[in-house]
Amino acid sequence: MAHPAHAHGALHPTVRRNSYARRRPEEGVLYQAVQAHWPEVLEDLAEHGGLPKFVVREFEEYLRCGLLSAGCLHLVYRSCGHSQLVALSCKRRGFCPSCLGRRMADTAVHMEQQVLPRVPVRHWICSLPWGLRALLGYDRVLAAKVVSAFAHELDRSLCKRAKAVLDLPSVADAHTGAIAAVQRTDSALRLNVHFHVLALDGVYIRDATSDALVFHTLPTPTHAEVADIARRTAQRIEKILRANGRSLDPAMQDDEPPKLCSDEPGLAACYAAAARGVAASGDRAGQAPLRLLVSPAPAVSEVHDENDPVAEVRGVNLHARQCVDGRDRRQLERLCRYITRPPLAQDRLELRPDGKLELTLKNVWKDGTRAILLEPRDLIIRLIAAIPPPRFHLVRYFGVLSSHSKFRSEVVPKPPQNSAAFKPPPASGDQLEFPKLNAQTDDPRPSRKHWAWLLAHVFRADLDSCVRCGGPMRWLEAATTVQAAAALLAKLGLAPQPPPTPPRVSLGQLRFGFC
Repeated sequence: MAHPAHAHGALHPTVRRNSYARRRPEEGVLYQAVQAHWPEVLEDLAEHGGLPKFVVREFEEYLRCGLLSAGCLHLVYRSCGHSQLVALSCKRRGFCPSCLGRRMADTAVHMEQQVLPRVPVRHWICSLPWGLRALLGYDRVLAAKVVSAFAHELDRSLCKRAKAVLDLPSVADAHTGAIAAVQRTDSALRLNVHFHVLALDGVYIRDATSDALVFHTLPTPTHAEVADIARRTAQRIEKILRANGRSLDPAMQDDEPPKLCSDEPGLAACYAAAARGVAASGDRAGQAPLRLLVSPAPAVSEVHDENDPVAEVRGVNLHARQCVDGRDRRQLERLCRYITRPPLAQDRLELRPDGKLELTLKNVWKDGTRAILLEPRDLIIRLIAAIPPPRFHLVRYFGVLSSHSKFRSEVVPKPPQNSAAFKPPPASGDQLEFPKLNAQTDDPRPSRKHWAWLLAHVFRADLDSCVRCGGPMRWLEAATTVQAAAALLAKLGLAPQPPPTPPRVSLGQLRFGFC
């Protein structure tokens, strides 16, 4: 069963908890654009070979996410009898801002409370050549090998530096740890598979006296050391690509994987268009979308000194400027949210009077671009490329932080005592009291936070207490099907009507030329 859909808009942690307000996705620009143009895109792509089932299901479930008519929970506050309906969410992992926002918050809390120790953590960003982005966007095995190649070279560099700085007899005495999050898009929603890695900024060494693992912080890596990691990572990737008949040489790279073109030509066309950042509809088909610039353009300096931990070798770009003190758990959790963030935020998308969508960039580009203009169908094509294929793992653990490491139990923090597992209510009309935020559990195994805890933690929205009397909440009924939701809404005197379907306006056929 899907979890209840949550509200949008995070508040500062010092703000007191507010009453819960159900989000209304049908009123958002993203939902309206997908609802109006997804059928047309799906029909046009059928002529290019169609789309795989996991993509179609992603859009169909998104159009149901957060709607009372698609499924909801009936909550009642026992003191005053006040009732409330909470819509169910799609729980997909492609582009839904609500569900991915919940997944981001859940993963960040898990990393901060149960994975990352209280030691310095450095944020590494690894970007790859343009010609590989469509290939890695679909091939999960190749993507896993590439991210492992970078993690291995980062581990090698840390151990080598530790041996020199700490005068170790062997690099095998140093133990490192890292978390890698795979991001599939950039701020313009172009297909851009890159990695955000949170690496412990030092090594663990077994103390001969106490027989305990002791952490030793290492100095900030220099430009030369980061360049060496980039060079060796490029060499490893070259070997991996040669085994798959590919190359890092730009002259030998294709913009789309041949196997994907033969197996899923429609998906390959979307990947190629999203990786190139070109339009497939409207008067700019085959060209880059229009850009909105700031004036004057910001001055950008590309000169790096020998102490700047930034380097690029053969298209492998590394950035390692940010380091967080592991004792600052709040900042560490914010960093974990950043590396696992959704590809699109609702407030970055705006509908213009001419029908185009204005997508504001997270940061102004070097040429002064602050936003791009997209046709709604071009936005959908980029959303298609943002959807990870099945079994495409987006978070990976390495070294002492991995689940198979024999040192993990000595390094990771102990799980908090209030990590009660979420248990959904029964589908019948039986009443069930929702677990309190400070509830204890007899299960010693660590678990993820339930959705009401995350609402209180991230959005300061209190669903446990009534906004009128402050009394506790009870589950009364769960409607998990369209028929059950219609019956529940009818019983409460509400019209079970889905959002109105906007009139379909033909904008011409999609034009690809990549496969």
